[in-house]
Amino acid sequence: MVGRGSRGPRGGGVPLFWRVCLINGAVFTAGTAVLAASPATVSAPVLATEAIVLAVGLGVMLLANGALLRATLAPLDRLRHLMEGVDLLRPGQRLPDLGYGAVSDLISSFNAMLARLEAERSSSSALALAAQEGERHRVAQELHDEVGQGLTAVLLGLQRVAARVPADVRCEVQLVQETARASLDEVRQVARRLRPGVLDDLGLVSALTSLVTEHARLTDADVCRRFSSNLPDLGAQAELVVYRVAQEALTNVARHAAADRVCVELMQTPRGDAVLLRITDNGRGVGGRPEGAGMRGMRERAMLVEGSLTVTPHQEGGTELQLFVPVPGRRDDA
Repeated sequence: MVGRGSRGPRGGGVPLFWRVCLINGAVFTAGTAVLAASPATVSAPVLATEAIVLAVGLGVMLLANGALLRATLAPLDRLRHLMEGVDLLRPGQRLPDLGYGAVSDLISSFNAMLARLEAERSSSSALALAAQEGERHRVAQELHDEVGQGLTAVLLGLQRVAARVPADVRCEVQLVQETARASLDEVRQVARRLRPGVLDDLGLVSALTSLVTEHARLTDADVCRRFSSNLPDLGAQAELVVYRVAQEALTNVARHAAADRVCVELMQTPRGDAVLLRITDNGRGVGGRPEGAGMRGMRERAMLVEGSLTVTPHQEGGTELQLFVPVPGRRDDA
């Protein structure tokens, strides 16, 4: 990664203004020398054949001048295209820094600026997502401890009341009991979505299994899962990223894809340097729609662990999401 002070302007190169002047001067000097050395003369008035020779000479000089200027200024055009399409959520976009001079210095400065922006974006995203996870954990804890325990007390009280009330009122009390029990189940589900305790207690595979099972129950979709049994240790942060990406992806499938078949896979790559999460469905597909907040959030999470995320149309219809998360200590930087 290019740091703030890793590379400054090289200096010593010819400024762009003088390079253009030198190119133009060289072309016109060469043209003048050719005309001076040639046996051609110019009459007064100019003859038709002489006018043709002058026009051809002028055309050759203009073409040579244009070709040289195009070669000199082409990197600026590539720089403009990159500036128009750069996306900090897709890191690594750089221009090749070739040659010397003002244009090369400009490209080098732009690449260094992109590296700084990507580092700052990653740092700020990490802080924001850490704060978000902390707030989710706090809310989940309060839902479990305060709201959950309150509803449990209500259920126990209703159970005692139901045993003492007349038979004609007991049905209504039992109906309230069922409503309170359903509310308690919903509170527990919300708490699990906010902070998956199974991830901390039983690990990533168990957490994803629970997530996939819940998706199948809520959507009635045919869900398959293929989880490798010998996954390497990714660390707590990377496992949370994988879980959150899978959670958001399944939420998008339920909301937008109208899919009746979903497959979730988690495996180690053949080289063993990364873990791959792949989620495919047979729904509507991406269809060229712009990325929403959920997709950009997944990309930000992937960047936190130096992973890469792609969403493409699946070969059999629908959408395919792939998240590659590098294994700590096994990344090949060569």
